[in-house]
Amino acid sequence: MAVLTEQDRSEINWTKLKELLTESIPQANGELQVQRFSAGYSNITYAVSIGEWKGVLRRPPFGAIPPRAHDMEREYKILQKIHPVFPLAPKPYVYRDNLEIMDKHFYVMELKEGVVIDDDLPEHYKDIEGIRKIISEAVIDSLVSLHSIDINQNQLRELGKPEGFLERQVKGWIKRYNRSKTSEYDGVSQLEEWLLARIPNSPEPTIVHNDFKLNNMMFANSQPGKVTGVFDWELSTIGDPLTDVGAALAYWTEPGDADTGLTALTKEEGFFSRKQMLELYAEKSGRDMSQIDYYLVFSFYKIASILQQIYARWKSGEIQDDRFADLDKGVENLLLKAQQARKSPILR
Repeated sequence: MAVLTEQDRSEINWTKLKELLTESIPQANGELQVQRFSAGYSNITYAVSIGEWKGVLRRPPFGAIPPRAHDMEREYKILQKIHPVFPLAPKPYVYRDNLEIMDKHFYVMELKEGVVIDDDLPEHYKDIEGIRKIISEAVIDSLVSLHSIDINQNQLRELGKPEGFLERQVKGWIKRYNRSKTSEYDGVSQLEEWLLARIPNSPEPTIVHNDFKLNNMMFANSQPGKVTGVFDWELSTIGDPLTDVGAALAYWTEPGDADTGLTALTKEEGFFSRKQMLELYAEKSGRDMSQIDYYLVFSFYKIASILQQIYARWKSGEIQDDRFADLDKGVENLLLKAQQARKSPILR
């Protein structure tokens, strides 16, 4: 948790927010208390409580944001559909776009109990035998579980258009990267040509989280093999499940990886390698992984594009946060990683 910033205090009308929550949630009675979660690179979240009731408020960053980015209304509606069939997704309570409360739209959801693992293991996990293996397996088990949900339930198919999903993703992220690029890196044009020329046929569609990674998950305090929450559903849709697998592998750093600005925890000895993670997913899901190298290359490129968009906004002065000053190094290293993955298949 982190203390509220001056911007949090001045640009959000917490009194109006309390009025909304007490009107909307019967259990919310008492004094409002707020803490900001440690900020990531994207949306802002706050732990909010009123009396015995606890929840999480989620909103876009302050300042200018790219068109169609940080769509809180869409994420709220996604959770309305996904939570009933995948309870690891938080239950959504209320959505508003009300300038009397804050400058941007927001929603409030269920507070999950447990720990989020980012740059270090929680102290009470460190002495558990095989803890890194336990966490590795829990990540894959959760992804397999998500991809096993019948998309004919609860109007899930309305979340996306699976036909042409992968092609739209590849072309879209190439456009986003080139619109926001601030430097030229060797080999990127050839990498983009390779991605466009080799788009594989997708397997049967599933729910796709679209940002599935370790620090978007929560683990039980006393039972680290049990996942209690999966977060950040803003980009979720119906599409190609192997895009989730590729992203999970790309975010999963290994010994020898250069700094990319992503969590480096999984470099530690005892965590599964990318290949071991892939083999476990293949075993438990039964899906054909023969084209997974394409998805891994694309995922490195996509994550580079995400960081590039943030870095470009920092460099132009749209956002002022010195954490982003070195993101260009992460972009360069991720693009290099994509080129390396293209030449050295993970299944080799």
